[in-house]
Amino acid sequence: MPKGDANTVLIANPGADLYGSDRMVLETVRALVGAGRRVVVTVPHTGPLVPLLEGAGAEVVECMTPVVRKGLLNPRGLVDLVITSIRSVGPGLRLIRRVDPGAVIVNTITPPLWILLGRLSRRLTVCHVHEGEGSVAGVVRRALYLPLAFTHRVIANSAFTRRVLASAAPQVRDRTVVVHNAVAGPEKVVPPRVPLTPPTRLLYVGRLSHRKGVHVAIDALDALVRDGRDVSLDVVGAVFPGNEAYLDELHAQVERHGLGDRVSFLGFKPSVWEDLSRSDIAVMTSLVDETFGNTAVEAALAARPAVVSEVGGLPEAVSASQSATLVPPGDASELASAIAAKIDDWPAQAQLAVADSSAVAEAFSTSRYSDGILAALRR
Repeated sequence: MPKGDANTVLIANPGADLYGSDRMVLETVRALVGAGRRVVVTVPHTGPLVPLLEGAGAEVVECMTPVVRKGLLNPRGLVDLVITSIRSVGPGLRLIRRVDPGAVIVNTITPPLWILLGRLSRRLTVCHVHEGEGSVAGVVRRALYLPLAFTHRVIANSAFTRRVLASAAPQVRDRTVVVHNAVAGPEKVVPPRVPLTPPTRLLYVGRLSHRKGVHVAIDALDALVRDGRDVSLDVVGAVFPGNEAYLDELHAQVERHGLGDRVSFLGFKPSVWEDLSRSDIAVMTSLVDETFGNTAVEAALAARPAVVSEVGGLPEAVSASQSATLVPPGDASELASAIAAKIDDWPAQAQLAVADSSAVAEAFSTSRYSDGILAALRR
């Protein structure tokens, strides 16, 4: 029987940024605080997420922990990971004893030490999985999900993620539940422009990395321009530290195609609603393993048609959206054709997008998310 104060929950988050899984930990805090729970969140360092967590009613504690990143999967990185793990055991156990939580929620599989610490401390241990690495080699995938064997329960953010888990860690299949992300909409929905006067404004929001396919969006933009379309592309997002070379590649690609006056790199922004309100069509160009796709939901909530890669959990994210079109991942020609089709059918696309806004708000509401999280924590 798990021990600890049943009214207290400790959440271990691998960082303090404001990307998808970070925003979901914020929604989890709101759900738990709203249900009368005391919530303590531990992060390895400070960041823009911290004041939002505190504003939602959580206590935030910095505590060193190893975080598994792809950049550490080399001999030197693995040594650093082991050293950090050893150094983190004592502070982690002391934090659990001091907080005395009845449950420990580990947000993502990247801080696996907290799963072990939760079980060693005899607490209800739950991992909220946002990763679905279906494209990686089988041995690596099984090693990545091995820590889940020590959980009492697993929350998957999509049916796609659950299928990947089931293939990599069959022992956790029966204790895995799907809770789709909650995505709150803008305070006010700005309707799409009608008529659609040139230029048509495309928008990409998300991490800048090869697997997110931003280069495919630029290639599609080039194809549209060569076809005589007056279009532009805003890119909102930033690279992970150490991946700056990809951003350099994107800038070089823009210059190579002569698109310098049509592509704007706007950097990371904590809120996307202003950029969505200025856009006409959103693009999600992921190439592999997108487990859900908050940005696809956000586009629908903002009443913007979207063209979305048919990969991973993205089809689930747009399942309630009539104005979203799925295209094969990595195919710039298909992406450009889908965008052109929306431009040519604009009055109808704009009407569908407005209807989508309310339908999607219901499908991925905070109340549904809260109910799912609370159900997963029942002993």
